[in-house]
Amino acid sequence: MNRRALMQAAVALAALYAMTATQAQGYPTRPVTVVVPFATGSASDVFTRVVLDHIATRGTFRFVVDNKPGAGGNIGTQQVAKATPDGYTLVMSSSGPLAANRILVKNLGYDPEKDFEPIALFAVVPNVIVVSTKLPVKTLAELISYAKSRPNALNYGSVGIGSSQHIAGVYFEQLTGTQMTHVPYRVTSQMVADMISGQVQVGFQLLPNVKGMIDGGQMRPLAVAAAKRLAALPNVPTAAEAGLPGYESAAWFAFLAPKGTPRAAIDKFHAELTLSMNDPAVRSRLSDLGAEPTVSTPEELGRLIASETAKLREIITKGGITLDQQ
Repeated sequence: MNRRALMQAAVALAALYAMTATQAQGYPTRPVTVVVPFATGSASDVFTRVVLDHIATRGTFRFVVDNKPGAGGNIGTQQVAKATPDGYTLVMSSSGPLAANRILVKNLGYDPEKDFEPIALFAVVPNVIVVSTKLPVKTLAELISYAKSRPNALNYGSVGIGSSQHIAGVYFEQLTGTQMTHVPYRVTSQMVADMISGQVQVGFQLLPNVKGMIDGGQMRPLAVAAAKRLAALPNVPTAAEAGLPGYESAAWFAFLAPKGTPRAAIDKFHAELTLSMNDPAVRSRLSDLGAEPTVSTPEELGRLIASETAKLREIITKGGITLDQQ
């Protein structure tokens, strides 16, 4: 009886595999919804649309981008964790919902390592230290000195508690011994407007959020939180070059699918993504926006999520911050 049961189970699994493979061969037969758990026009949204628009030009995939902002990216990410794993719902999520928020939130509602099938990392974006031109500082050293002499007098804005911008600010305070006031925003445009007016004086921003204001002379970039300078800001020093060694902070962006999504569907999307990420026009566009374009394997992305969670734990725990503050 045991042998018969094992044979029946093997036949059933073979049939299920064959059916899944057959379905994947025709995938996709309809538009794929890609949830972006951040606001329209944010850096996350811009990067996603650049890549998906290029993939769509080849005709295999059609996409619907669904922006679901809220709770530091958790709402949209959780929605995809519970979606049907058929390859027609994906998420473009980032270091916040996939790593930092596991430490920040007691009941996250999903497990980034258990509830998703990793597809690929496609962009790494260093934070840029910027100040309002209303603030009388022109170098990173001057900002540190100014902040030290005026504890909690300076405000720095971010797109929310637990975002890469917020963590970058907390890490900056820890390394420099400064104290500033964090001001979280739900809408990037409002944060930018307040920085231009001088109500918020400092930012640890992703370049797409502030590039227009930098080009227009309304914000002043002081340093890039990376090991090398950004191609889009060749004259702006790294933090180390500006006198703050060891200060590196970045957001990263990746595509994932709900757990159980057929590997054949994941591989098909990954192949199309790889073609686009190797295209010079796409790489140039992302670089111009302040991103470092890349493409990882699903397995490499899985390892990154685990390692980044460990790395951020010390900063977040030492800073005593929690997403429940929102």
